[in-house]
Amino acid sequence: MVPRAVVAAYRAIPERGLSWRLVTPVTAMFLHAGWLHILGNMWFLYLFGDNVEGRLGHARYLAFYFLAGLVAAFAQIVSDPASTVPALGASGAIAGTLGAYFVMFPYSRVQTLVFLGIFITTWRISAPWFLGLWFLIQALSGLTSFSLHHAGGVAWFEHVGGFAWGLVVGLFFREPPRGLARRR
Repeated sequence: MVPRAVVAAYRAIPERGLSWRLVTPVTAMFLHAGWLHILGNMWFLYLFGDNVEGRLGHARYLAFYFLAGLVAAFAQIVSDPASTVPALGASGAIAGTLGAYFVMFPYSRVQTLVFLGIFITTWRISAPWFLGLWFLIQALSGLTSFSLHHAGGVAWFEHVGGFAWGLVVGLFFREPPRGLARRR
């Protein structure tokens, strides 16, 4: 694991606001709270990132990814400028990828686990439906976190801000809707 001194020096803390060194939100994208945190982020990046990167190209995707992380960090600052809870991880940048996927691939389907009591099965569902539900959970969790006095844990508004950034950028790179392509 990463030494505590490194995490302390390079984590992003909203209370520091815009006085952060620009490098801090970037370095915070590479620090995670544990193995489950990094594995979850990498799983979502694996599922959705390659298609977005394929549409944008390598260089544009890299720029998009880092800008999504910065926009997400800014969203977290704005949502709770007095928070002393550090924001770690690439979740905001990955949420940007999810937002872009949402508008770039509206006809895609994903296979997901479904828990039915003690039974576990899989269903293929619409990717926009899955990602829309994910976004709704993030937004509602962020709003309810205000009543919990920011006990810490998840930077919900990084997810919301990153996803919103991805939606906006993704609109510029989506293909025309089926059946509406111009005839030559």
